[in-house]
Amino acid sequence: MSRVKRGTTKMKRRRSILKLVKGYRFGRSTKERQAKEAILHAGVYAFAHRKDKKSNFRRLWQTKINASVRQTGISYSVFIDKLKKKEIALDRKILADLAENNPDIFEKVVKEVS
Repeated sequence: MSRVKRGTTKMKRRRSILKLVKGYRFGRSTKERQAKEAILHAGVYAFAHRKDKKSNFRRLWQTKINASVRQTGISYSVFIDKLKKKEIALDRKILADLAENNPDIFEKVVKEVS
């Protein structure tokens, strides 16, 4: 049986790992073992923060809607309740965009609800 030398395979694996951690600080960007651990942690954080981003945007939309609705004299919770009772199917993302970029149209939605 012939002898297998693993230098090229090992270097290829090492280079691919270090390419992923380019820009990391200290030994995490140069040492293979620390780099592997950094990649694993980065993946965990990326997954968790993708989930967090969704709730952060929902909070932002609620704040924008509340700020616009308060000017008309009602609260956010009352506004959302009336929207549901009138069966107006606009989600918070669209309402927040209307409140920020098209206040006149948002005003019409509020008047329709009231």
